[in-house]
Amino acid sequence: MAALSEEQSIIRDQAKAWAVEQAPVQAFRAVRDAHLPGAFEPKTWAAMAELGWTGIVIPEAYGGSDLGYLTFGLVLEELGRNLTAAPLFASALVGASALLLGGNEAQKRALLPEIAKGQAIVTLAVDEGPRHAPAATAMTAVAEAGGFRLDGEKTFVLEGMAATHLIVAARTAGRPGETAGITLFLVPADAAGIRRAPIGTMDSRGYATIRFDGVAVPADAVLGAVDGGFPLLDATMDRARAGLAAEMLGTAAAAFDLTLDYLKTRKQFGRVIGSFQALGHRAAALFSSLELARSCVEAALQALDDGAPDAAQLCSLAKARMGECLYDMSNDLIQIHGGIGMTDEFDAGLYLKRARVLEAAFGNRAFHRDRYARLLGY
Repeated sequence: MAALSEEQSIIRDQAKAWAVEQAPVQAFRAVRDAHLPGAFEPKTWAAMAELGWTGIVIPEAYGGSDLGYLTFGLVLEELGRNLTAAPLFASALVGASALLLGGNEAQKRALLPEIAKGQAIVTLAVDEGPRHAPAATAMTAVAEAGGFRLDGEKTFVLEGMAATHLIVAARTAGRPGETAGITLFLVPADAAGIRRAPIGTMDSRGYATIRFDGVAVPADAVLGAVDGGFPLLDATMDRARAGLAAEMLGTAAAAFDLTLDYLKTRKQFGRVIGSFQALGHRAAALFSSLELARSCVEAALQALDDGAPDAAQLCSLAKARMGECLYDMSNDLIQIHGGIGMTDEFDAGLYLKRARVLEAAFGNRAFHRDRYARLLGY
């Protein structure tokens, strides 16, 4: 485990206590059953802004606290433990990171303070198919008088129904499959020509398909460089991948705790089942995998804070390792619990469903193994 500063320890403990008391798994179950429009409870989101979590990576000059990605990861881990639903990851980490990395001064001053206050929800719209494939961007942005015209469709846009602004990857040159020719645009979510439709996913979160039909944006809506937006997009997604890995770490840790508790209390043949060697060894293997993944996640977050040259590799390593760990952990959570694990009344199924979506988001294990190898020149 990383050596935390006193401030980081306080924030981690605050997040742990708040999530258990105010946003436990039962609260997520209630949100799911209520079918809320944004798939999260507005008062939960407001509380997160009040706690200052929405400004953790935002500099003080723009209304944040500038405490860095490792600190943000500590909060996401606790939310992942409790399956807490909110736009914190999508907006305060991913949206804010894109603006910090590629926004001009006017864009930063207009939106970063609003993100820090929780009043703006800025999300990234990148994928156009069922698999994460940013280079496959086919959506077009054609230059016209005074700006660009956007046409195309994005899918699985996280918090897409609740977003106030979208950061959209579109092609201003080149062909799908090429990294050159992609440009990022900052677009109000209520702009003329945008149609949003919710997607029902197994984890009951707020995804949307967003259609752009002749959406006109001014030239100053561009983030970064025209035709050269892929490095900015990739750097933004690295922050998303490391943050998502931190949330997955929390989800896996909670799944492990549920499993361990069952092993220690469920009796068979007059003994607790954890005393059987096969199950004891299985639990030890899961714990080892979890601690190894934790090291990878914390190294990636720390590398982002340090501006380390190998941050991209570490982010892919963390996402791949955490994906493998969470896959095994969620499977064993169900299998060791047997029939009860398959019922909706028991929380195991909620963790399994969330695990499957998290594993695929921003690149699955295969995507990141391949990227890791390419980055290291294999």
